[in-house]
Amino acid sequence: MRRDLLALYGFARLTDQIGDAYPGDRLAALDALEADLQRAWDGEARHPLLRELSPTLRESSLPREPFLRLVEANRRDQRVARYEAWSDLLGYCALSANPVGEWVLHLAGAATPERLAASDAVCTALQLVEHCQDVAEDFAAGRVYLPQEDLDRVGCREKHFEGAPAAPELRRAVALACARARVLLASGTPLVASLSGRWRLAVAGFVGGGLATLAAIERAGFDTVSTPVTASKGSVARHALRVWLRAGRTPA
Repeated sequence: MRRDLLALYGFARLTDQIGDAYPGDRLAALDALEADLQRAWDGEARHPLLRELSPTLRESSLPREPFLRLVEANRRDQRVARYEAWSDLLGYCALSANPVGEWVLHLAGAATPERLAASDAVCTALQLVEHCQDVAEDFAAGRVYLPQEDLDRVGCREKHFEGAPAAPELRRAVALACARARVLLASGTPLVASLSGRWRLAVAGFVGGGLATLAAIERAGFDTVSTPVTASKGSVARHALRVWLRAGRTPA
C-alpha cells in the first residue's frame, strides 16, 4: 500500500508542478506527461516517477480516467483564472481533487458508487480548504478560485485580495467557502464507517485534517493572508480520532 500511495503521490505532485511552475510551454509539457502516462501502462514510461507508477497501474487495475482528469485540471489552470459560479468550481474540483480519493478507494477494493460519491464530496472539500489557505498566493499568481457569485454575495472585490491583514470582505468570502467545505466534509463520517482496517484509519485522517484546518482558519478570524494558517499534528490527530469514533457509531 505504501509503495502504491507514494507512486500516486509522485504522479500528482509532478503534474501539479508542471502546471504551476514549469518554466517553458506548460501545455506542451502536460501533453508530453499524458503521453508518458499512456506508456506507463505498458511499462515503457520515460520519466522516473512514471516508471515507479507502472507496477501500481498494472497490479491494481486503476482506471485511466482519473489520471487524465488530473492532467486536464492543470491544463485548465493555464486557461482559466476565474470561476463565475459555484457549479463551475465544483467542475474544476472534479478534475483536480476527486481523482485522489478515487485512487484510494480503488486500491482498497472499495470503489462502490456510494463510496465514490462520498469520497468526491470529501476531496472537493479538501480542495476548498486549500483554496482558502492559499487565497493570497493564488491571487499573486493571477488566479481566484473562490467563485464570483460567492464574492458578490459578500461584497468582495478583487481589490480586497490585496494587503494584510485580510479585508473584512475577503474574510467573509473565506468564511463562506469554509462553510461549504464543512458541509461537504460531513460526507466523511459515513464513508469512514463503510471502510475497515487501515483504510478506515487513512480516510479518517484525511477528513480529520480538513476539519482541523477549518478550525485553524476560524481561529485566525478567516484571515489567511497575514500569516500561513495550518493545523498542528496534534489537532489533526484529535479531529481524526473524533471522525473515527463517530464512524464507529454510524451504521455502515
